[in-house]
Amino acid sequence: MSNQQPLPPAGLMRRLGALFYDSLIILAIEMMAAGVVIAVLHALIAMNLFDVAPYVDVSDLLTKHPIWSPIYTFYLAAVWIYFFVYFWTRAGQTLGMRAWKIQVRNLQGGRITVTQALIRLATSGFGLANFTVPLDPQKRGFHDIWAKTQVVVLPKVQ
Repeated sequence: MSNQQPLPPAGLMRRLGALFYDSLIILAIEMMAAGVVIAVLHALIAMNLFDVAPYVDVSDLLTKHPIWSPIYTFYLAAVWIYFFVYFWTRAGQTLGMRAWKIQVRNLQGGRITVTQALIRLATSGFGLANFTVPLDPQKRGFHDIWAKTQVVVLPKVQ
């Protein structure tokens, strides 16, 4: 990450394109994470180590049980949060951001911290914070302002 020439800020359409790509990836990852839990529970049932009674099936248990339902929801939320925090703090880009050639950086042009990533995620409103980009002269989203980050367009590789 060289800071020789400032990179232009990413606009709304680029951000939304990356968000769409990432949402497809997150959907697939969440389905795999849920599938692991369901497969483990079915294996435990098959070995007679676990019983879902009085619930109809594993899905019913995971959505209606007063203890397992919040744990399962927390697990799926943690997987979703970890995806963004991992990619933003390691490379400054999720896979969708890489495809759209944008990167999140701190205000000095370096990698963001875990704290910045969590603030950014918590204030993003599931992507709705990007709609403040056209209103801000520096093209920052609401979450970028709070987390003290910037999203820039990377130069083309020559």
